[in-house]
Amino acid sequence: MLVNRVKELRARFNLTQGELAKRIGVTRQTIVSLEKGSYIPSLLLAMNIAEVFGEPIESIFYKEGDDE
Repeated sequence: MLVNRVKELRARFNLTQGELAKRIGVTRQTIVSLEKGSYIPSLLLAMNIAEVFGEPIESIFYKEGDDE
C-alpha cells in the first residue's frame, strides 16, 4: 500500500486543500482522496506535489512498511 505525507506537509506550509490543488492543477477532491489514501497519484502529479513542497518524491510517497 502506498502512503503519503501530503496532509502533514500541506499543514506545515499553511496551505488549504484548495490552494494545493490549484498550485498543482487538480481538484480539491483529488487532494482529499490523496490524503485519505484512496487515490494513487500519477508520476507527474507526484512530481508536481514534490516540487511545491521542495522535497524528493520518495520522502512524500512511500510503500507502507518502508522507512521514510
